[in-house]
Amino acid sequence: MKVPLLAALFLFMVPSLCLAHEVHDAEKPNFIVIFADDLGYGDLSCYGHPSISTPYIDRMATEGQRWTDFYAAAPVCTPSRAGLLTGRYPTRTGTASGVFFEWSAEGMDPAEVTIAETLKSAGYTTAAVGKWHLGHRKAYLPTSQGFDSYYGIPYSNDMGIDAKMTFAKDVKLRGGVTLEQAQMPAKRKTGLVPLMENEEIIEFPCDQDSLTKRYTERCVEFIKENQKKPFFLYYASSFPHVPLHASAEFRGKSKRGLYGDVVEELDASVGRILETLRQTGLDKNTIVVFTSDNGPWLSEKLRGGSSGLLRGGKGMTWDGGMREPTVFWGPGQIKAGSICREVGSTLDLYTTFTSLAGIKAKGEDSLDLTPALKGGKSPRELFYFYRGDQIYALRWGQWKLHLVTEGWLGVEGDKEVHKSPLLYHLGRDPGEKYDVASHHQDVVRKMLSFIDKQKEDVKPGRNLYVKKLDYVDRPAWSK
Repeated sequence: MKVPLLAALFLFMVPSLCLAHEVHDAEKPNFIVIFADDLGYGDLSCYGHPSISTPYIDRMATEGQRWTDFYAAAPVCTPSRAGLLTGRYPTRTGTASGVFFEWSAEGMDPAEVTIAETLKSAGYTTAAVGKWHLGHRKAYLPTSQGFDSYYGIPYSNDMGIDAKMTFAKDVKLRGGVTLEQAQMPAKRKTGLVPLMENEEIIEFPCDQDSLTKRYTERCVEFIKENQKKPFFLYYASSFPHVPLHASAEFRGKSKRGLYGDVVEELDASVGRILETLRQTGLDKNTIVVFTSDNGPWLSEKLRGGSSGLLRGGKGMTWDGGMREPTVFWGPGQIKAGSICREVGSTLDLYTTFTSLAGIKAKGEDSLDLTPALKGGKSPRELFYFYRGDQIYALRWGQWKLHLVTEGWLGVEGDKEVHKSPLLYHLGRDPGEKYDVASHHQDVVRKMLSFIDKQKEDVKPGRNLYVKKLDYVDRPAWSK
């Protein structure tokens, strides 16, 4: 009698155990990162832009939390993305020295542990939509870095194609291009980029005018298909990086011209995603973060964005190059209508997400921002500004110390100069105009000691930009 009784008891308990597991999974928060490309600190109406209208992100800020001092991990695309996904300063991962191109033979080391891999190991479904830029070969694509699926452009939208990439059997060829032509050793034709699904090219050249609309549809589909299980969606827009593209519905609508059209379409994309969460009832259990990979491309002039009152832009370690417009949204989980004036970084998303998911894992340089999201203090007191493997500046509270000042990417007026450290108080001088180092030598000495320790503790990884493909026709400057 004992055996049947135990068996009956086990059968009775199994559904309960399964149900408990399902409830536990259902309670895990979903995470969505919406990552703009080259968006400036001053490019949203909720950050003060007078002629770009971003009502959906503005509402997101009203319902969530807007950050005033949130930094990207680097001032250019590739290292910035590596920092977000790994929670490690890009110098550790070997991605700090530049950006990957279509002629790059390597990508971010697959041994790096990404947010996607960590969440996936805890039962999350993961998807990457949009720009990747951490290596376009199979071993480096999102599907090799913890993402169940990928749809997007593997690098910046002004690049070309590696003709030896895998083409889908039903690839859509546009503009009179034949498969034979597409697979020939490539002459560099900027802006003719491939659209990929997982590891295959499904369209070449990509129709970029409809790209934001298609990215949005993929995000919406993913959310609807994964309502009953926890998910992580990484939506990295290709815009407003140049060349600028907007759909017919948005073209010519913004007072700011084509750049404004592109940003306003991105804003509508954010609105569509948030509305999908409301319609599916997932809004109360989803954390959404909107931010950007680096500051605006100032040398592009009217085709580029604005840093607002901040100094510098893309490629620079002035705040305009790395301080980003950032909004956290999560009804019932994040203090609504709040403004966080503490320091945070995309590096911190890794540990913040794992903490909220109840996972015992964190990024090496990543901190848990949960207290700040609840209206308290941010744990981040120090943030190091790297360009390549070199520390150019350090933020400590409201102080920022520059070891090197610079101008880069064709911006006139700020020539690179090595000189004595410059010290700014960002609370009083967010534009980094007035050096006060001579009046606060004690602060300078303390910050230099932090930098010395950082140099001892953080060793650069193997430079991943050295090896290049031999069969791609590269510009002379890349060789």
